[in-house]
Amino acid sequence: MAAVAEGLEPETAAVEDAAGAVTDAVDARLGAPPLLAGNRLSLDLHPRGCHRLLHLCAQQVRQLLEVEFLQLSGHEDPQLLQATLARLPWSLPRLRSLVLKALPDPFYPERKLAEPGLLDLAAASGVSSRPQCGQHRDALGACLRGSLATLPAILSGLAHLAHLDLSFNSLETLPACVPQLCGLDALLLSHNCLSELPEALGALAALTFLAATHNHLRTLPTALGSLSSLQRLDLSENLLDALPPEIGGLSSLAELNLASNRLQGLPASLAGLRSLRFLVLHSNLLASVPAGLARLPLLARLDLRDNQLRDVPPELLDAPFVRLQGNPLGGPSPDPHSPPGTPVVPEMPRLLLTSDLDSFAVTSLGCSVTLACGVRLQFPVGATATPVTIRYRLWLPEPRLVPLGPHDSLLSGVLELQPHGVAFQKDVGLWLLFVPPRARRCREVVVRTLSDNSWSDLETHLEEEAPKRLWAHCQVPHFSWFFVVSRPVSDACLVPPEGTLLCSSGHPGVKVTFPPGATEEPRHARMQVVRVGSRELPALLGEPEAAASPLLYLSQSGPPSFLRPVTVQLPLPPGVTGLSLDRSHLHLLYRAPPAATWDDITAQVALELTHLYARFQVTRFSWSVPPPSASSVPHPCPGLCTPLTPSLPRYWLWYTTKTCVGGLARKAWERLRLHHVSLIALQRRRDPEQVLLQCLPRNKVDSTLRRLLERYRGPEPSDTVEMFEGEKFFAAFERGINVDADRPDCVEGRVCFVFYSHLKNLKEVYVTTALDRRAQAVRGQVSFYRGEVPEEVPEEAEAARQKRGADAPWMATLPLKLPRLRGSKGPGQGAGLSLAPLNLGDAETGFLTQSNLLNVAGRLGPDWPAVALHLGLPYRELQRIRHEFRDDLDGQIRHMLFSWAERQAGQPGAVGLLVEALEQSDRRDVAEEVRAVLELGRRKYQEGIQRTSLAPGDLGPPGSSASQSPEPAQT
Repeated sequence: MAAVAEGLEPETAAVEDAAGAVTDAVDARLGAPPLLAGNRLSLDLHPRGCHRLLHLCAQQVRQLLEVEFLQLSGHEDPQLLQATLARLPWSLPRLRSLVLKALPDPFYPERKLAEPGLLDLAAASGVSSRPQCGQHRDALGACLRGSLATLPAILSGLAHLAHLDLSFNSLETLPACVPQLCGLDALLLSHNCLSELPEALGALAALTFLAATHNHLRTLPTALGSLSSLQRLDLSENLLDALPPEIGGLSSLAELNLASNRLQGLPASLAGLRSLRFLVLHSNLLASVPAGLARLPLLARLDLRDNQLRDVPPELLDAPFVRLQGNPLGGPSPDPHSPPGTPVVPEMPRLLLTSDLDSFAVTSLGCSVTLACGVRLQFPVGATATPVTIRYRLWLPEPRLVPLGPHDSLLSGVLELQPHGVAFQKDVGLWLLFVPPRARRCREVVVRTLSDNSWSDLETHLEEEAPKRLWAHCQVPHFSWFFVVSRPVSDACLVPPEGTLLCSSGHPGVKVTFPPGATEEPRHARMQVVRVGSRELPALLGEPEAAASPLLYLSQSGPPSFLRPVTVQLPLPPGVTGLSLDRSHLHLLYRAPPAATWDDITAQVALELTHLYARFQVTRFSWSVPPPSASSVPHPCPGLCTPLTPSLPRYWLWYTTKTCVGGLARKAWERLRLHHVSLIALQRRRDPEQVLLQCLPRNKVDSTLRRLLERYRGPEPSDTVEMFEGEKFFAAFERGINVDADRPDCVEGRVCFVFYSHLKNLKEVYVTTALDRRAQAVRGQVSFYRGEVPEEVPEEAEAARQKRGADAPWMATLPLKLPRLRGSKGPGQGAGLSLAPLNLGDAETGFLTQSNLLNVAGRLGPDWPAVALHLGLPYRELQRIRHEFRDDLDGQIRHMLFSWAERQAGQPGAVGLLVEALEQSDRRDVAEEVRAVLELGRRKYQEGIQRTSLAPGDLGPPGSSASQSPEPAQT
């Protein structure tokens, strides 16, 4: 390679020669995949992307002349990166999109390059051996910024460049070449170190999207107001304390995000932004807002949460699009005169994360954070001495992640906070939203967490913001997994050598007396009491006089035996008194897990009866030989341990004429834990291919159906089915009907569920059929089975019904009908509409293919005009589409959707706009389907990269693997 001929410095040419040698070696050993795919060249996840690009340039590959989209990693060697960028105007003259960012993808730690010999070869060539794939993180797992600090001036020669992404780098000033890119349409500068933007930015007359979030901006240039084409401006997470009045000149601005700054006021010129639809100002220091904002004709959302507003103009106070939570409305004004010598305490920073952010930074100043899912965190001043990056993820609950006791109920999803195990110097406040429990008597709500490889319950306080908006508040010393459960009230005490009394707070008649000398060293004792319904036992035994006391759980720390007998008191079963009972009918039952049987120990203890109570003495809570310790028995899922409740010894006092009550007690105990539910399957009236599946508690069926039957129709609910909390089941479509999507929760065409009594066990799926619907309707069915999806499931539910028994998997079958297609609807319909191939989206939010968009179009039906308007299409264009395709509804929908998608091609955030428009049009079902497609695509993409050793494996929850990781929750 001749340095003079190529116009490069000799030192740079030597780097290119070394790059070619290293790249040849890497390709020879790893088997390099094809880099050029049409007009796209993605090298941000390839090892040594700059080396590869320089190698292609040196070979003068003709395909480079057609490249319009280029992605490179910001973690490349700075000198090599500058040399590579300097080649772009000549080697890629048609470049339209350039992405140079250190792509942040949390929970994927960096993988070391372990191929033998490659490190030595790179070192010998004088080229950095650090792999340029995956993410670069510090010791705590936080993403490191890229090395890019400037751009070569020659990049101004990229005449066709419309999209430039420099996010997650180390820019302190905007490179001088950027304002010279006159055709630039989108400029992304987020997560850099910019303290200001230059006045020259006003030269970008074609700019429609500017993002500079998570920088250090304190002021804005006045020239910003001259960007008359700008439609979206995101300056959140900066240090702005004021806005220039010239910002009112942004005549085309539709979205303005100024959240998490230091704004104390707003210029009146904001009321002149006549195109503004979304204005986000939460987490600032605003004390007032212009009343003119209420008169903006298109404004659909004004977010003023978490400011200092004590008074709001009346026209804004009652507007439905205004959000004012977290403001001291109506409160007294602060005293402007502080007493002499009063220390000035800086206000704690407040953050409100949007759905596209899953991490934030915490410093020694502390901060108050509200996550997009509603979770709140309070980091006090001094909680950490050094800056820490906190990351979070929501998981859908499933048994491996949610260990529950036999009488526990799950009330929330699973929140994971990272980094794990890092101890804070002060406890962090955590507020989790949860579903109000239906039963509250003798029960309590607690936050459960994983600590020191075992699950424990934190001291929890409940806060009520609204009748159905409840928070579980606790203090946490470090981060792990968290979720909210309802459990029987737990009472505990410290037993000293002097003795003590442990009473149940929910059942005053249940007591345990520890006499003096029962223990030499203090030990902890705990009890839980479960109330038993007065009607359940007589129904089970077929004996009206049968009754049972509350169920008692006992545990204690220290040696298994006490030095002196401990007295346990239980109330006599309801309707039974010590003066009238027949002692031969009284049975004291005992069970110690893991044994499944209940033992009658009446003859082994001396029962002392009073008018209302029965007392007996024990020297140990557990009567059986204790099982091996947890350290000697490998747990089936390492890192996940069940809470104490399942292993507690249990005592139960029965009054019955039956003699062998052990087996009956086992059935009665199981019945206490069962929930009576019904299964429903409804089809959307406008779109019968959309099927809603739900498992409902029996008392919720009628109210839910009344709410749903306006939009859905279907058969009557199934007969009552009994299910345990956390039990797995699945739905299988039969008789010619199949699932019409590759879903993360779908295995071999069967949709998986986990039943939690307080959560919405609901899923909406789209179905299809291979049968000809033009000839006749398809009458199929959906059947529900217990357990995980087996290798073989009966083809029809009748086969399962014939084998129905106590352990049969089949639960219910409900009919479905796909109506006959009428008119010309079929494979050839809409053939006159030309659909150009496209991929809508970007690498950060995911892609939707043409096939995905066709599926979305097929779901919209008559709702398409509402979706079009929320996508920003003018009403006159809707009228034109209606007229042009006046006899073809499908043609109207596809033309609207694809014409919009073609205009959005290459634009960041396009998929997010589509999802938001679907939700605003009350088509959340389609929005959830799109999210599922994106999640599945990202998962397959990561798996493909992992197979070629280009990205690290996923870091899931404890005990998980890449093939078993649960589906992340969608925001």
